[in-house]
Amino acid sequence: MTEKLLGPLRTRPWPERWLTRVLGAALSGAAYLLCLPWDLRNRPGATGAITETTSMTVLGAVLLGVALLLLAAYLGRRDALAWPLLLVAGPPAALMYISFHSHPEPPDAAVWPLTWAFFTLVVAAGVLIATAVARRYRAADWAKSSESWDSEGSEGSAGSRASGDSSDEALSLARWW
Repeated sequence: MTEKLLGPLRTRPWPERWLTRVLGAALSGAAYLLCLPWDLRNRPGATGAITETTSMTVLGAVLLGVALLLLAAYLGRRDALAWPLLLVAGPPAALMYISFHSHPEPPDAAVWPLTWAFFTLVVAAGVLIATAVARRYRAADWAKSSESWDSEGSEGSAGSRASGDSSDEALSLARWW
């Protein structure tokens, strides 16, 4: 069961791979919609104000960040480097673009393109960092499992590792990419 939930997706059948990826994208979009709900009754906060009210809270933004980081770490551990970026950062960026674009502001306060670009870059950077960290731990886990296999097989390979053989480091870097 653990192999199915934590093993690399490249070893799984293609329907399971794509179902996992689609589920990851759906969870990413759902997290955005649940944590940052849209106020369909946009209205000025006060008479004569140029900005509209928002239903976004700090707690919602923090929960969204945590959910996206956990999802990126999970998908980063299981899949190639680019997939978590597309699956985790893509849906919130698209939903944010639709949200900003559907609520036009007065011309003197139209900063939504810059806001969208900034927050898309922040989300993408967070996803890439979480993915890289998860992939690093995946490589460490694989190195431990291969080391235990090697140590059970022969004593000579364990002795060469103790003397400073750098083949594990090269193998770990190869798995990183």
